[in-house]
Amino acid sequence: MQKPSRLLLATLALLGTSAVFAQSSVTLYGRVNTSVERQKVGGTSNTVMENNSSRFGFKGTEDLGGGLKAGFQLESGFNSDTGTGSGWTHPTTGMTFARQSEVNLSGGFGMIRLGNFMPESYYATADYVSMHNHNTGTSSDALYYDPVWFGGLSTTNKIGYRTPSFGGLTVDASVSLHEKNAAIPQKNGYDLAANYNIGALNLGAGYSQVDSNRQLGLRALYTFGQFVVGGYYQRNKDDNQLLATGAGNRNNFRLAGAYMMGASEFHVNVGRAGKWSDIADSSATQWTLGYNYNFSKRTKVYAFYTKVDNKAGATYMTGAAGQDFSSLALGVRHNF
Repeated sequence: MQKPSRLLLATLALLGTSAVFAQSSVTLYGRVNTSVERQKVGGTSNTVMENNSSRFGFKGTEDLGGGLKAGFQLESGFNSDTGTGSGWTHPTTGMTFARQSEVNLSGGFGMIRLGNFMPESYYATADYVSMHNHNTGTSSDALYYDPVWFGGLSTTNKIGYRTPSFGGLTVDASVSLHEKNAAIPQKNGYDLAANYNIGALNLGAGYSQVDSNRQLGLRALYTFGQFVVGGYYQRNKDDNQLLATGAGNRNNFRLAGAYMMGASEFHVNVGRAGKWSDIADSSATQWTLGYNYNFSKRTKVYAFYTKVDNKAGATYMTGAAGQDFSSLALGVRHNF
């Protein structure tokens, strides 16, 4: 009788272990996005291979019972053209989780987040209307301003909270803790975002601030039939991030449209950054025409032409005042 009893106990133990495993999940995900482009900066043309924010990551959740869940996300960027590592804004020499490294707890109260993650104000405004290539590479929005990035805080040392959905409305709030250095005094960064989805209409707003540098953005996106149209408006104030003496105030907007026809997508967008009040001739315009062909939900080929026209005092995309930028590109993106 001992042998069957032991077998029964082993079976029960195995079933119990399987039940625990069933309450947890870990997913590997990512994308490789690479294009070949003919770029022109000022009067100089060059043919290059361009990485478009390729990445891989791990994310998972554990059901703690009673509606409470623990989660994490680790995301690393890499340069698909060279194989080297990359972060959000600065290249790195190896693979790191500079794009995202977050642990969170969620339940009926919403979600509490700790670690390194993007400002949700960006996702609620600029990223939401960047439909053609996920706001990556040379066709990304060159005119968007975020004081949290420019303030040196980037995505790090953050405490965040996300509300539950209230009839389609969710709100995100976070603080980026500047770990004090007496030699480099700096303020904490604050970020606030709201998203409201009501059927075909999607609305969003975002606000971020570091010291007296701030931005406020409003966004709308509407789908009707095979068409999607949207845009955002942004108001900025910069006291010491772009220039030590401050750039002043500026208005920025972008309009975007897409037409979906089977596996094909046709995209157009145009953005306009007004003049910074304290920088002469600093306005700029960016426009993009794009085409995507989706072989599947995970793989597409695409082509685009993008151009940034800088006034004499503007440096968008080039870093050189008055120099324009353009690129004609062919690319492949694969999600996994």
